[in-house]
Amino acid sequence: MTLPPLPSPGAAPLSVVLFHLAHDDTRDRVAIGDLLAALGDRALGALMFVFAAPNIFPVPPGVSTVLGAPLLFLSLQLMLGLRPWLPKVVAQRSIARDDLAALVRRLIPWLQKAERLLRPRWRFMVRPPLENLAGLTCLLLAVVLMLPVPLGNTLPALAIALMALGVLERDGLWMLAGWLGAAVATAVVSGVVWAMIQAGLALLARMT
Repeated sequence: MTLPPLPSPGAAPLSVVLFHLAHDDTRDRVAIGDLLAALGDRALGALMFVFAAPNIFPVPPGVSTVLGAPLLFLSLQLMLGLRPWLPKVVAQRSIARDDLAALVRRLIPWLQKAERLLRPRWRFMVRPPLENLAGLTCLLLAVVLMLPVPLGNTLPALAIALMALGVLERDGLWMLAGWLGAAVATAVVSGVVWAMIQAGLALLARMT
C-alpha cells in the first residue's frame, strides 16, 4: 500500500498518524521516535495516550509493566512542563509494523469517536499549574499501572488516556473527565489493595 505523505508535524489527527505509520509498507518496524516526529509539539499527549490506551483492554501479564515505564517518563515531563523529548535509547525502541497495525485496528474506532468530540475549550484546565498537577496525577497512576494489582490496569489507564487526549487537543472538559476517572481509579484500587491486605492478615491469623 502506497500512502501519501503525512501533513506537516502536528497537523494530522492522531488516528491518521497511527493509521499512516501502521500501513506504511516502506518500513518493517515503527520506532517511538517516528511517532514523536510525526506529532511534533503534540507528541507528549499522543505518546501518553498510545502507551496508556492498550491497558484499558485485557492484556497479557507483564505488558502493563512494559507500557507503564515510558508513561513514567512522559508524565514526569508533563509535570515539569517540558517539551516532548525522548532519550535516544527510548526513541529508537520499535514495534513490528504488523503488531502496530493490529493495535491500531483495535484503537482507531474508539479514537475516531473521541476525536469528533474533542475541541479546544476550558483552556485553564490544560495550562499550568493544573496541567502540571495532571502530570503528577498521571505519574502516580502510571506507578499503579505497573503494580500487579487486580483491576489495577483498566481504570488508571483510562484516566491517563482521557487526560492525554485533553492535553493533545487542549480540551479542558476531557481533562476534567480524566480527573474524575483518576478519583474513581484511586478509590477502586485502594479498595482492592485494602481487601488484599485484610485477606492476607486473615490467612496469617489462621496459620498462627
